[in-house]
This record gives sequence, C-alpha cells and structure tokens, in this order.
Amino acid sequence: MQDGFGREIKGIRISVTQRCNLNCFYCHKEGQNPSKKEMTPSEIERIVAIGKKIGIKKLKITGGEPLVRRDICEIVQRASNHIKSVSMTTNGILLEKYATDLKSAGLRRVNISFDTLNSEKYKIITGMDYFSKAVDGLNAAIANGLTPIKLNMVVMKGINDDEIEDMIRFTSEKKVLLQLIELEMFDREFYEKYHYDIDPIVADLEKRSVQIKERSLHHRHKYFIKIDDNISEVEVVKPMHNTTFCGNCTRIRVTADGKLKPCLLRSNNLVDIIGLIRKNASDEELIETFKKAILLREPFWR
Repeated sequence: MQDGFGREIKGIRISVTQRCNLNCFYCHKEGQNPSKKEMTPSEIERIVAIGKKIGIKKLKITGGEPLVRRDICEIVQRASNHIKSVSMTTNGILLEKYATDLKSAGLRRVNISFDTLNSEKYKIITGMDYFSKAVDGLNAAIANGLTPIKLNMVVMKGINDDEIEDMIRFTSEKKVLLQLIELEMFDREFYEKYHYDIDPIVADLEKRSVQIKERSLHHRHKYFIKIDDNISEVEVVKPMHNTTFCGNCTRIRVTADGKLKPCLLRSNNLVDIIGLIRKNASDEELIETFKKAILLREPFWR
C-alpha cells in the first residue's frame, strides 16, 4: 500500500507504553500526546494482523520503555505470529532479565539507547545511575542472539559529541552496529542549545570507509570503518531539514493509546483505530482506517 507520494508502507512502529524507567532530558516521547492509556496484547495483535494484510513486513516495538510492561513477552509472541521481522527499541535496563524470554517469544533484534560510555554523563542524560544495567542488558542481548544489535547514540553538543570515536571503537569490539542520530527539534530553544551539526561526522566517515551502503529506509547511509582487526558499522540518521529522509520514509506509527500516527513530527492528523477495535469492527473497516491514515502521510521536510 502506498501513500499519496508513492511511498510504499513496509513497516509499522508501535508504542506499547509511555511509561519509562529513565528520564532522558532529550526524549521526544515518539511524538505522542501524554496519555496513561495502553492497549492490551490482543489489541496490539489485531493491529499487527491488519498491518500484515495491507503488506506491512516489519514491526518495531517502542515505548516509552517497552520492557516496563510485564506482559511484553506475550505482546512479542502474539505479534510474531503474524510478522516475523519483530524488533524493539529499548534502553536495555531490563534486558538482562528479559532477553532469553524475548528471544523465545519471537523477538529478532534490538536497538539499545546508548548515548555515552561515561557513567557520570549517563546520569546527566537519563537522570538515573543505571549505566552498568545498560551494559548488562547489551551483553545479554549479544548472548541471546538478538542481532544485529544497534546502539542508538543521539549526538548532542557539549554532552557526548566528544565520544563518537570511542563509541565507534566500542561497537567494533562488541561487534554491534552504531547508529548516530541527529537531535530532532521539538523545542526550538532546546534544539539550538544541544543540536550538533552531524555533517562533518559524515564527511569523516566517508573518507575512512572501506565500504558504504545505502538503505532503502530514508536512504540512510551505512559506513564500514576498519578499527584494528575489526570493522565497525556506523549508520547515520539525519532527519532534520532532510527531504531525502522524509521522501523515503516507509513506515507508519501507532501511539500507545491506539492512534495511527502518520508522521513523528505531527500530532494533528492522528486516526483512531483502537476505538474501532473495541467496537468489534471488521477487518475491512480496519483496513479502510489504515488507508485513511496512510493517505494523510506527507513528507514533513519537502
């Protein structure tokens, strides 16, 4: 299924909660309006099943922090009955506890928020002294084969912009992928204070790469950097003022309270789907609801 700009919708990103056990000062909360409401595992499964019917092939489970839900393994298991490519974005704090069960439930891979290698900076960024738990979570993900693992590093001026090289080396040693993410603008004053120009990083990666690949999603570039006897794989996510990024977005989002969300950066075009599910709507009605949301999609930057 395509939107009005010819973009095929291949992935769905479902937030299962707005709750979190960290308080990262840059968090954009998946662009959601505040809500304490959450969908049940069976409701999430219904949305995934309808997504599959319209051609969606990949599912990303997000939050908040997904692992604060005690029924998260049931959610993964139900979802993986319909879509095999199930991944999750997590801060990793509870991964040591859940990694084995998540793997058994059908989770394929994880993205772990990992903005710094410094425990003191970690406390500043997250508001919590949980750095060692995040490391334990990463190691548990590696041990349980939730691969390829990506470490998400939001690059921020004056906070962690001096750690990029250390992170490249760390990920090469761990044999995981590094995702350098440009800070997104939800508050202009905050953005201007912490936004770090990522273009010089990209230029340096291009010079050092032994190989460069382009992904279909957002046309992101992946750089392969030789570090000693290892290869570090670095992907750059540069969404701000980037028409190429938006023009190649192939996913739709679902908020924790059950609204289809056509774009991360907009909240004025949500389409309710959970209300219909709770009224026992037919598959055909839900497919039409998906179509409505998809036709509301338009590139934010164009």
